[in-house]
Amino acid sequence: MAAAEGIYSGAARPASGMLTVRLSALMFMQFFVWGAGAVTLGLVMQTVGIGDLIANAFSVGPIASIVGSFLLGMAATRFLSPKMLMVILHLVGGVLLFILPGFINPEGGSTFVWLLLCYMILYMPTVGLANTIALKSFGERVDRFPFVRAFGTIGWIAAGLIIGWAGLSASPEIFRVAAVVSLALGFYSLTLPNVEADAPQGGSIVRQVLCVEAFGLLKQRSFLIFVTCATLISIPLAMYYAYASPYVGAAGIENVGGTLAIGQMSELVFMFSMPFLYRRFGVKPLLLVGMAAWAIRYALFAIGDGGAGLWAVYLGVALHGICYDFFFVAGAIYTQTIAAPKGVNAQAQGMLTLFTYGVGMLLGSQIGGILYAQLPANPTIADWQGMWVAPAIAAALIALIFQFSFRDNSRGGMQP
Repeated sequence: MAAAEGIYSGAARPASGMLTVRLSALMFMQFFVWGAGAVTLGLVMQTVGIGDLIANAFSVGPIASIVGSFLLGMAATRFLSPKMLMVILHLVGGVLLFILPGFINPEGGSTFVWLLLCYMILYMPTVGLANTIALKSFGERVDRFPFVRAFGTIGWIAAGLIIGWAGLSASPEIFRVAAVVSLALGFYSLTLPNVEADAPQGGSIVRQVLCVEAFGLLKQRSFLIFVTCATLISIPLAMYYAYASPYVGAAGIENVGGTLAIGQMSELVFMFSMPFLYRRFGVKPLLLVGMAAWAIRYALFAIGDGGAGLWAVYLGVALHGICYDFFFVAGAIYTQTIAAPKGVNAQAQGMLTLFTYGVGMLLGSQIGGILYAQLPANPTIADWQGMWVAPAIAAALIALIFQFSFRDNSRGGMQP
């Protein structure tokens, strides 16, 4: 524990209350943008007659994570401040979001997918950048990170509720809602703390541009196993993001956006408990519980229906808090503790995004597309049930691999 706390000996002093408010606003807008455009995208595409492109649309995010996280989220943070990258990426991205709805139709479906890829190359690096700005700003007090990250969850919830209440769950206009907030976030980012660009300990300029120091963290056995399992668990994760909305719609639930927001509401409960749980149990139990929750969620989806089994649909959605917080939020803090001694915080967060939202979700989107192709043109809830069996088994197997191979019980530098 002492060793972990010592990691931040040269960091900033504990953050002020106003800084917490500023970073909370950052997280709210960051995830509002994502939630508005992603929560019901599968339903939108199925409604307008391009359901066969859902797998491709949800594959561009992972591809963008690989390209964008490396070029903009890892290499660029060596030379530009995370703050200025946030400004540029969200302003340009907001313009693209305004354009997207005009191509969500059978005639422009392919163009829509390509434009979505361009947008996601801009957006995905900002996930790691937002984490980096918050974590670096807090210095030693990384225990405050789950609190401000909770406002990202609130932003996602707000997006889902607004989309649902406005009757836009199946409308291409979801992207224009996201565009307004993206532009606002771009301008707001000008006011963010001036955290420094990464400063690796040494090496040639080529090594620094290629982020050799960040990838070198994988030499640590525990971190390598964590990244490997994080990549693998992102494969079934991709299927939830791509196909949960049409599945919930098939169950006879009309307010799809609002229903999926239940998952983010459950995030809040667990997010605020993260500092205590991380200090009390360490990283391994939290990561393991998170992976096990994915297996349970998909098992519930496999038995859920629009009748007596509707409870399983709602419970499966509500498990999102455990699924996401216990793995991805805990994982971001764990990555920070591993990267801090090397001075590659932003690069390491970008690398984690690359492997999870990139490699893992790309594989998951394509595998999900293969499974979806086996369903009838207008699948019923019974058709959907069989699709969730494979990801349930996969998540359970990954949890077992993690249980018997991961040995690090770090508390992530959190302080009482």
